[in-house]
Amino acid sequence: MAIEIERKFLLASDAWRAEVAASERLAQGYLGNAERASVRVRIGAGHAFLNIKSRELGAQRQEFEYEVPLADAEQLLQLCLPGRIEKIRHHVRHAGMLWEIDEFLGDNAGLVVAEIELDQPEQRFERPAWLGAEVTDDERYYNIALAQRPYALWGRAGREP
Repeated sequence: MAIEIERKFLLASDAWRAEVAASERLAQGYLGNAERASVRVRIGAGHAFLNIKSRELGAQRQEFEYEVPLADAEQLLQLCLPGRIEKIRHHVRHAGMLWEIDEFLGDNAGLVVAEIELDQPEQRFERPAWLGAEVTDDERYYNIALAQRPYALWGRAGREP
């Protein structure tokens, strides 16, 4: 079984931008959104994946990911439910750990979220100075939730973690 252990954070500043090693534009849509799992297609720079992720709240979830031909993924994206996610994923290394910082576009513009994948749920890591509040347990920040209710609709009060 494939288990993903991932924690999500807001950003306290833009200082992370000076540490970016690589960036990639991503587009993703959801083919299915059941009570227990979501099925998405994601297209990046010359590659594409089909991903199935359990819908538990928190840092640890089941995740299965399979590479698919780019042409197939482009067709699958057209079959997706309304609400596409577009973002630029920035890769930042800090204290030996890889951070993926997603800068959302479109209806989610203005939202920037940092994610770190861990080997163990309680694994310690050094918090960069640019890291803000943790939102791992706030389902509004999950991509599937952003596809259904974009950041642009949250309003000022709804943007507080």
